[in-house]
Amino acid sequence: MNTKKILIWAFRIILLTILYFPIWILGTLAIGDLMPTTASEPGLVSDANGMLIIGLINTILIIGIIVSSRWYGWRLALLLALAYYGSFTFITQVETWYFLTDLTVSPKLLPRLFLMGLSIPFIYIPLAILICNKWKKRDVIVGDKKMLMPFKQLLLKLGILAVTYLVIYWLAGYFIAWQNPELRAFYGSSGEIAPFFEHTFDTFIESPSLILLQLARGILFAVIAIPIIRGSRVKPWLTGLLVAFLLALPHLGHIMPNPLMPIASVRFSHMVETSTSTFIFGLIIVWLLHRRHYNVKDLFSKKQTGLPNVER
Repeated sequence: MNTKKILIWAFRIILLTILYFPIWILGTLAIGDLMPTTASEPGLVSDANGMLIIGLINTILIIGIIVSSRWYGWRLALLLALAYYGSFTFITQVETWYFLTDLTVSPKLLPRLFLMGLSIPFIYIPLAILICNKWKKRDVIVGDKKMLMPFKQLLLKLGILAVTYLVIYWLAGYFIAWQNPELRAFYGSSGEIAPFFEHTFDTFIESPSLILLQLARGILFAVIAIPIIRGSRVKPWLTGLLVAFLLALPHLGHIMPNPLMPIASVRFSHMVETSTSTFIFGLIIVWLLHRRHYNVKDLFSKKQTGLPNVER
């Protein structure tokens, strides 16, 4: 990359980082004065530094997905917007609905949280595509046929991913977040922590809806990643990193004060728990879905094995 291109991309990153903030603020107007008045403990960084960190990292992530995609224009804008909204808002706020509606989120605030997340995917992302010069289609790029897989295989892999996410979620939740006594107290489970298998068995019996919710979230994570995977023109490991960051970065917001989760240690425990678990899960999603597999051995092979004897 020559000096001219470096300067162009530096200008694009700076411009898009600057544009991120007013467009994000536009989304927050949906909340109005509905946020709880509970005083929040300080975050890991100040509000200003937190916003700068989040804005810059999200900008780099969005640019990375845009430039690595084989798609252009409205197709890229729509699919990336849906994937971004799904990860940063929909799947995240579904957990807000499940865990916080009886604690800090009022019935009036909940739908506004879903509206708040619309501005970045549906205003900022199309602008980013335009600024990155990916709006007009210049070349016809044929998709990799190895990415195509039979519908039954896709369903099987989605089922495997749902169970895999439940396992990762449960292990991270218990061994990271649930070890924090302040977090347990916040959710109404103060006192000594129950042993892992006792806690797991009790939850399966008393809260089966939580298990079903996490199975559904595992499928939703995979579904929103599919357009990124299908559109990627870079190596699978790099696609895996992009998807992993797409799923993990929404939880970086816990570095800032938040009246919905006012206790600093609770936010930190959740940030470590959710960012690590979703990052790992993002890598697994791409590993399973980036191409068709013909047998179990093929899952662990760099080259496809067990291919039918047909001319390719």
